[in-house]
Amino acid sequence: MTSDRTDLPVLVIGAGPIGLAAAAHLLERGLEPLVLEAGPSAATAVRDWSHVRLFSPWAELVDAAAERLLTPTGWTRPDGAGYPTGGDWVERYLRPLADALGGRVRYGARVTGVARAGRDRIVDADRERQPFTVHVEHPDGREERLPARAVVDASGTWSTPNPLGANGLPALGERAAADRISYRVPDLRDPAVRARYAGKRTAVAGTGASAFTALAALADLAEEEPGTHAVWVLRRGLTGSTYGGGAADQLPARGALGLAAKAAVDGGHAEALTGFRTAAVERAADGRLALVAEDGTRAEELDEVIALTGLRPDLSFLTELRLALDDRLQAPVALAPLIDPNQHSCGTVYPHGARELAHPEQDVHLVGMKSYGRAPTFLALTGYEQVRSVAAALAGDHEAAARVELTLPETGVCGGAGRYDEPAADRGDGCCAIPATPRLITLGAPSAGGSCSPGGGC
Repeated sequence: MTSDRTDLPVLVIGAGPIGLAAAAHLLERGLEPLVLEAGPSAATAVRDWSHVRLFSPWAELVDAAAERLLTPTGWTRPDGAGYPTGGDWVERYLRPLADALGGRVRYGARVTGVARAGRDRIVDADRERQPFTVHVEHPDGREERLPARAVVDASGTWSTPNPLGANGLPALGERAAADRISYRVPDLRDPAVRARYAGKRTAVAGTGASAFTALAALADLAEEEPGTHAVWVLRRGLTGSTYGGGAADQLPARGALGLAAKAAVDGGHAEALTGFRTAAVERAADGRLALVAEDGTRAEELDEVIALTGLRPDLSFLTELRLALDDRLQAPVALAPLIDPNQHSCGTVYPHGARELAHPEQDVHLVGMKSYGRAPTFLALTGYEQVRSVAAALAGDHEAAARVELTLPETGVCGGAGRYDEPAADRGDGCCAIPATPRLITLGAPSAGGSCSPGGGC
């Protein structure tokens, strides 16, 4: 089957912030997008962490092409100085954007495979002339195959959290203890979630800002619910740098979270278990859990475990495409050196686009958080620049695709509200100024788990 592919849509996987922005840019370029979302509504992943506050203000969370699409509908841009929660982001921007795209967004459409029509990954002959075939599964079990001229995968990493096991695989017994293990920052405003952790002994595994957020939330809970205690499980030792830069951090919100985690430990609401590399999870006769390290060290009498050890991309439905991925980060090989977390923070990653996101399989691009593989420091602004460039490349405007239209200051663009913003500023109405120096306040809504939100935008 060979054909002129120009009459086919560009298929976008995922109706999150970056996928919807990609559709807006494609439309501006005269290309017809078709967005497939596995969930029942737009930004399903963001809705899962609707209680989390982003580190970036509204000014950095609205894509330019998306705004141009929304403005004729009567949409009003939120005040740029406010800091939304995930729920705010959905209701005030992402849902209206999906509505503006209309039938170009399909829900309950889970992509299970992508390939060249009539060609598995082995076949060279006439490969680039073939359209893509995208296999889709619906909630009722119905399957279909959709043709596409190009594929933009913006499905993110939210659905595939890293396991507890220090070797990257689930620890022995981890799956069997799934009823006591969570891989998300808990929403302690939910009565059922609050009851799960109130008065309980909870292990928190991880050293990123998501772990800091959970520790701070549990410390706040301990002030109201006696017996609430956290065991902070770290693979490394505990040093001053473990908590980040504190008040001197170039990212104030990240610094504030580090200070909150330190306060939880110093205040006796959490104890740090260092050098602990989890190998097994065991269940005692009373139903409580124990974590067992590779060296035999044990953390016992645990009621719950919160594993916040990062996320990874789901590549299972892309196996018939020829992708060039870094063997360590699982990011495009040209992008990987730019985002290595050992070398870069979100503010030092060079803006990049279609060239760095290219693969041997022509007209396939992984964008957004998924493009970062296992690297954690992704920014919404970076994703918007990615899809602007990719849309230009697919439209044949290679000059625009190569042009950098985003500048990130070395201090990052994540310097936002985090845990220390004034309650009035939470409304995003711009009525109050953000303090220049981090200061801790009582937790109202958890802050984003990392220099970016759990959903990959910040």
